[in-house]
Amino acid sequence: MSASLRLRQHSLICQLADCIEQVWQENLELSPYTVPEDLGYIEGHLEGEKLVIENLCYQTPQFRKLHLELAQVGTGLDILHCVMFPNPEYALPIFGADIVGGRGAISAAIADLSPVNAERSLPPKYNQALSSLPNPEFSQPRALPEWADIFSGFCFFVRPSGEQEEQSFLSRVRDFLTIHCQIAKAETALTSKQEVTEVIAGQQYYCEKQQQNDKTRRILEKSFGSEWADRYMKTMLFDVVKAEDK
Repeated sequence: MSASLRLRQHSLICQLADCIEQVWQENLELSPYTVPEDLGYIEGHLEGEKLVIENLCYQTPQFRKLHLELAQVGTGLDILHCVMFPNPEYALPIFGADIVGGRGAISAAIADLSPVNAERSLPPKYNQALSSLPNPEFSQPRALPEWADIFSGFCFFVRPSGEQEEQSFLSRVRDFLTIHCQIAKAETALTSKQEVTEVIAGQQYYCEKQQQNDKTRRILEKSFGSEWADRYMKTMLFDVVKAEDK
C-alpha cells in the first residue's frame, strides 16, 4: 500500500498498519489478491470534506483475503479497518481490528479473533495461547454494539488514553496477529464437505452482523450513494463465499 495516506493519519493508525503488514510478511506466504479496479483507491466528499480510501489485499493458502483499509475524511476523521478472512477449508476464527480517530485523538479501537463455529467458541489452541497473554488495563473501555454476538471473550474495545494505552493496544493486536498467523500456518485443511459448509455459514453470519454497522454505511452512503455503499460493503468489506462455490 502507498504509505502516503497512513503518514497523514494518527500515529497509532500508521503504527498499526505497519505492524499488520510486518506480521503478515514474517509469518505467511503472501500473494496478490485482485481488488476490483475502481475500489483500490477511492476519492469522494463528505459534508464538504475530501474523503480518501486506500485498500490493500493479499491472499495465502490459509486465507482467501487479507484486507487492510485506510480512510480519511478531511482533517477530522482517520480510520483503519482490517479483516483476515480464512479460506473455508480452514476452521479458523476471523481476525478483525478497527481504529477510529480524529482531531489528534483515538475515539475507538477494537480487535478480536471472532469464532465462526456454531458454538461461538474459539478452538482450544487459541484459548490457550490468548489466555497466556498479559491483559493490559485500559481506563476507558467501551460497550460493544447490540449486534456484537460475533465477538469472543478476548475481544477488547477501548478508547485508549495517552501514549501508554495506545502502545498497549498496539502490542496486544500484534500478539493476536502473531498467534493467529502461526496457528493458521500449521493448521491442516478440512476434508469434510459438511465441515467446510459449517465454516462458510459461520463466516456468512459474521459478515451479516458486520454489515449492520450503521456508522460505516452512513458515511459511504452520504459520500457515494446507497447503491455504491451497498456494493462496497458486500464486495470489499464483508464479502462472503457461497457454499455452492465450494
